[in-house]
Amino acid sequence: MAEKKYLKKKDMKIVYIIGPYRAKTIYGIVQNIGRAERVALKYWKKGYAVICPHKNTALLDGYLLDDVWLKGDWEIIKRSDIIVVMKNWRRSEGSKVEVELAKKLKKKIRYE
Repeated sequence: MAEKKYLKKKDMKIVYIIGPYRAKTIYGIVQNIGRAERVALKYWKKGYAVICPHKNTALLDGYLLDDVWLKGDWEIIKRSDIIVVMKNWRRSEGSKVEVELAKKLKKKIRYE
């Protein structure tokens, strides 16, 4: 019954989180994942459907080439409504590329 009620509600906007993932150590990566997770939860609580790539591919490094993950993330950015950029995004080359893509696609961008 709850599912039918939910389906009648207005569609949720999709938020994509941009921020550093890579680090020199596994511990550093886990710290970056945790920071992104906190931002993602903040937006879930605001009523958005959130894509947090940090959690989506957490610790899958080495299973596939980085290009696979990056191209997948770019595809998700194309389909997202809002892009949320974490504070420390400028220290990440991948984040810089994602922000440029979001700008090129004229996505609504929120900076944390």
